[in-house]
Amino acid sequence: MRAIISTPKGADRTEQREVAEPEVAPGEVLLRVRAFGVNRGELTLLRMRDGWQPGQDVAGEVIRAHDPASPFKPGDRVAGLAEWHGWAEQAVVPAHRLAHIPDGVDFAKAAALPMAGTTAANLVRQGGALLGVRVLITGASGGVGHLAVQLARLGGAEVTAVASPERAQLIRRHGVNVISDPAAAEGNFELILESVGGASLKAALEHVAPGGTLIIFGNSSREAAPLDFVNFRGHEEATVRSYFSARHEADAGRHLRMLLGLVAAGQLHVDIGIERSWDRLNEVLGALADRKFTGKAVLTIN
Repeated sequence: MRAIISTPKGADRTEQREVAEPEVAPGEVLLRVRAFGVNRGELTLLRMRDGWQPGQDVAGEVIRAHDPASPFKPGDRVAGLAEWHGWAEQAVVPAHRLAHIPDGVDFAKAAALPMAGTTAANLVRQGGALLGVRVLITGASGGVGHLAVQLARLGGAEVTAVASPERAQLIRRHGVNVISDPAAAEGNFELILESVGGASLKAALEHVAPGGTLIIFGNSSREAAPLDFVNFRGHEEATVRSYFSARHEADAGRHLRMLLGLVAAGQLHVDIGIERSWDRLNEVLGALADRKFTGKAVLTIN
């Protein structure tokens, strides 16, 4: 079968090669991959790992499950979060990270959800009951951000989203307030989801409510932000926490099932910024690195 292999020392980031078909271990399901998503963190790993087979976000059809009693049967349409090795014609995925794709949801939308969607769901859930709660979300037009905005609204939160002026209208359609800089936010917020770092994180710290929570889940600016005790005058007892997706994989299938259901019901919109055949993966990786689009990147396998 064909698979994507990293080639950091070559002319391109990756190339397609013939590799052995994956073996299915206990607790795993073998898929015929129809589409896969790309996450920004994979760009860094592609530069670091020569001869590596990447990929976590996958959608496709079940070939077989190791466990005969598995709820995933041959031919079922599914999406899931692979351990890696997902950018290939076939991939194995732990069964607890899989979910059936409802009718009306295509493979591309399903492939955009596993990492970004489960991250957004976990972040929003950490805010607890959100009915009437003020929430600030930076990086709101990104793969995780645009989903977190919608999930927080579905939970009843009063959401302020930070997005560029050219993306503001797309985010505003979800019924939220949109600003272009967190420094322009008004008042304090009980929950802040921050992924930009640098000046954005500094401004977010100035708007966390006393006893509120600020969750850091990225640093797209690659800039540091000062943190000092005096930052919390007027924001007493606020909590600052980090989020890493690897610590939450046990619930991936359950959250993905919920997210796909919301998409099927028209309650959650998946923003795919670019969709191409996997033969054009290197082109898409370049566009992602240069931030030429927002939303998710999805590659399809014919």
